Amino acid sequence: MDYKETKAPLSTITYDKNEIEAPTQNIYEAISIIAKRANQINSDIKNELVEKLEEFATYNDSLEEVFENKEQIEVSKFYERLPKPTAMAVEEWLKGKVYHRTPETE
Repeated sequence: MDYKETKAPLSTITYDKNEIEAPTQNIYEAISIIAKRANQINSDIKNELVEKLEEFATYNDSLEEVFENKEQIEVSKFYERLPKPTAMAVEEWLKGKVYHRTPETE
């Protein structure tokens, strides 16, 4: 999924409780689903960041020398400016993009 194109807010906003709990009729279940999705998003972003930083990595045996790689700094700054994974997960939840299911109880 392309998280760079998200329209999630960068600042804290207040959501309507009824709107969040509407798909499940249970606010706690909705929050649990949103939290799990936020963890998935965070993991995806972290893996993507590590892959991009490894492209620019320079390996050196000497611990005394530290190199500033401008490409790594720019990539890191870009990912720091992205909205938080929780904001992205809430946005996906409210737009109905999150698939969830509950196992049938017998």
